[in-house]
Order: sequence, then C-alpha cells, then structure tokens
Amino acid sequence: MQPTLRAVLLFALGVPAALAPAVIDARLWLGWIVWLGLGLVALVADALLALPWRRLVVTPTAPEVLYIGDPDPLEVLVSAGPRAQRLELQAELGGVLAPQPTLPVQVPSGQTLRVEVPLAPRRRGLAVIHALWLRWEGPLGLVRRQIRLPLEREIPVVPNLRAVRSAALRMHSQDLLVGLKAERFVGEGSEFDSLTEYREGLDHRAIDWKASARHRKLLVRKFRAERNHQVVLAFDTGHLMGEPAGGIPKLDTAINAGLLLALYSLRAGDRVGLFAFDEQVQAYVEPTGGVQAIHLLQQRASTLTYSRHETNFTLGLTHLASRLRRRSLVVVLTDFVDTVTAELMLENLGRLARRHVVIFVSLRDPEMQQIIGTEPRGLLDVHRAVVAWDLVRERETVVRRLQRKGVFCVDAAPERVGVGLLNRYLDIKRRELIA
Repeated sequence: MQPTLRAVLLFALGVPAALAPAVIDARLWLGWIVWLGLGLVALVADALLALPWRRLVVTPTAPEVLYIGDPDPLEVLVSAGPRAQRLELQAELGGVLAPQPTLPVQVPSGQTLRVEVPLAPRRRGLAVIHALWLRWEGPLGLVRRQIRLPLEREIPVVPNLRAVRSAALRMHSQDLLVGLKAERFVGEGSEFDSLTEYREGLDHRAIDWKASARHRKLLVRKFRAERNHQVVLAFDTGHLMGEPAGGIPKLDTAINAGLLLALYSLRAGDRVGLFAFDEQVQAYVEPTGGVQAIHLLQQRASTLTYSRHETNFTLGLTHLASRLRRRSLVVVLTDFVDTVTAELMLENLGRLARRHVVIFVSLRDPEMQQIIGTEPRGLLDVHRAVVAWDLVRERETVVRRLQRKGVFCVDAAPERVGVGLLNRYLDIKRRELIA
C-alpha cells in the first residue's frame, strides 16, 4: 500500500498553514495540526475502504501455443465482489514476447469481467508469462494497493500454421478442388487423367477413336500434369534472415510461405523435403510424400535457429546438389543486400539451375518502400531516400541476372510472398518444367 499523487498534493497544501505562525501570528500553529489530522484521518479512511485483495478473484488462461506474427490473448477473468472497482492490469512478460501497456479495467458490481492481454511473439522460441500485476486505488484516491500474482507460464512459439490449416480445410472441399486446383492441372500436361465426351471447342487431336468406337460417341482424352515430383525447401538461416521485416524475422516469414507450398505440393502428389544452411548445413529432411509428411516438416522448421553467421552459398547449395539424385524443384528462400554480396549467391544458383528447376524467393523490406515514397522534410530524409532507391535498384539488378540464368524469382513483400510462391509453383507445374 502506498500514497498516491493526490495524497501528496493534499499534504503539500498544508505547508502554507505550517508557515503561517512564523509570518502572521504564532497562535495559528493549531491550523497546521488540524490540517495534518484531517489528512491522516482521510488517508486511514481511504485505506480501510479500499478493496481488500482477498475479494479480488483473478483467473488467467494462457494459450497452449503461440504463432509467430499472429498475437493471441491471455484471457484473464477478474471479479471484485459486490462493489464495482476500477483496476489497472499489467502482464509481466519475458522471453520472446513484446511488452504490453497497462490495461485499465472497470469491473462491474457483482460480475466477472473478461480481459484480454495481447501476447505478441517477436521470434520463435519460448514465451514466458512471469506474473500479473494489479493495482487499484481507494474510493478517495489517496492510497494505492498493488499485488503481484506469479504465473511463470512457458509457451512455445512456433511458425504460423493458421494460414496452412485454412488452406488444408479448403483443399478438403471437393467443390473447391474442382474450381481451384483441378482446373490448373487437368487438361494441361502429358499424364492421362480420364475420358470425357467431346464438346465444341475441345481439341480434336485429343479424340480417342478406339474408345469412341466402343462407346459409339466421340470421347476425348483429358490430361493432367505429371505428379510425384521432388520439391525441396532450402532455407537460408544466416544473419540477414534474422532481421525483422513487417514486424517478424524474415526467416519466420519464409518458413510460413514454405510450409504453405509444402502442404499444397503434398496434396498435389509431390514429395517435399527441407534443407537449411548458413555457414554450414543445419538440417536436411529427405523428400517424402503424403499429406502426413507436413507434420514432420513443421516440426523440423520449428527447430531452425536464428544464426549470426554469414551464409555460405557455395557450401550449402553444393551440399544440396550432391544429395539430389533426380531433377527437382528447389525453392531457395534467402535474402541479400546488394550486388557485391550477392555474387557468390548468383554463381551457385546459376550452377544449381543447370540441372534443377530453381525458385529464388526474397523478401522486400517494407521500410525501404516507405522511405522512398515519403516526402522528404530535410537533407537527411533526402539522403535516406537516395540510399534506399539505390538498394532497390540493386535488388532489381540481381533479380534480372537470376532470371537470365534460368532461375524463377519471387521478390515480394512479406504479406504477399506466400501467394507469389504458390502461383510460381502452379505455373511451373502447368508447364511441366520439372520432368
């Protein structure tokens, strides 16, 4: 229990009364005593009338797991007994959680109020909720009470799989399968799919004359893109991928986009593997088929750490190429700064693209675009805009050089990289470039 600013001001107002005897009349010393006595009585009364901490019932409920880049609430049920009470609630957070401001809480009389404290993880790892702090004042606002409720709750932070799960639900819808996915594969490719009755506008070269003679009507062959390809997600875990873009590390954005592609590829009949490297090889998962393989990929992706080392593209991509025994689709999710630091990356990606189909995925920094698009207000802003524009132009130069080497490129903002990667994969499948 401690006095509030109002209590300090109350007693400070008695200072003139204390100085009055020395300036005006010595008999006025009783005024200071009266003022001090009234202040103490008010202070004690406010302390006695304040809400006892035993009447305060607090029940926190924390989520079992947190997803990077997607805040979840810590639900707190607060009851203050038969009397309405205004509180302040503060969560003591640690680990990878971003600090949260103090929340004002108005608990109705005789009711239980539900309060949500946002839990916003900034990186994968272990989030810790140390305690809940509650503070409230007496009815006169002269004293303040404060209690700490220890929790010490640890919550794992994993890649954001909600978008992947949402995509999985859509994939299980047969109507959506016909409308969104099957039309991209059926009718384009070399693998026989089924026979259908001839309609005006269909290619007459696809007519199956033997089947038409048996059924006594014109039938055409429908084809689909070949399946059972190998898709390898190659994650760069170097120090550049640990930098935030759009609020979360680039590596986590890349993992989310890669897992979305993995689920789609597994559902389409391909085999998906995982590879991670920085200055050395960090992880490798052999390409595996079946939708259940997504759980293994999720688990291994969750263990990828943020490295402080420079990425060795020569070692990493050479090691990956030695493990691939057949032509595969290799998705390299990485980042670079300028053309100078990207030289080794360009050389090794070009070498890998001679045998395999390579998709290069990089993340644009939203801050760069914001700096370029903001009207400068001074000389420093002009310098920043010029540097940002030079970096953007160098990124475009690297992307063009990669495209000339036969590498497919996806250079998009963090919120668009998943969609861009999936569209590029569908285009490659439609054109049957992997076989």
